[in-house]
Amino acid sequence: MTDKTDLKLLDLLQQDCTLSLQALADAVHLTTTPCWKRLKKLEEEGYIRGRVALLDADKLALSLTAFMLIKTQQHSKSWYQQFVEQVNAMPEVMGCYRMAGEYDYLLRIQVADMKSYDAFYKRLVNGVPGLLDVTSSFAMEEIKYTTALPLARAQ
Repeated sequence: MTDKTDLKLLDLLQQDCTLSLQALADAVHLTTTPCWKRLKKLEEEGYIRGRVALLDADKLALSLTAFMLIKTQQHSKSWYQQFVEQVNAMPEVMGCYRMAGEYDYLLRIQVADMKSYDAFYKRLVNGVPGLLDVTSSFAMEEIKYTTALPLARAQ
């Protein structure tokens, strides 16, 4: 398990992963070597899954966000594997969740426009047999978006 220093390092990194080792060490009151060792351990233990740049979808002409809810009567292992492979092969799928409740799966999709969404939809439903009900909602405005986990609650 992590301690408060680890959580502070993780919080700093998820706000700005370009911070230098020295800046991170200073922020948690360590020298660079123990700070680096903590970071390596956090990576090895899987707390840090990757370091990425977050891009602006609008500037890249990918401004349509859709949330797709899927029902299926297929629950076999082979169907599930096929579904997961199909979803993972589609770069438009930004997130996919297996759900409890009325729908079986929720997908977050990012595309340029409705025409692009329609092409995505057709590829998905033609690529995965057994989808019983597929319904989508489209975001009109992004009010909050973050990738930062609420680490203050973990401390």
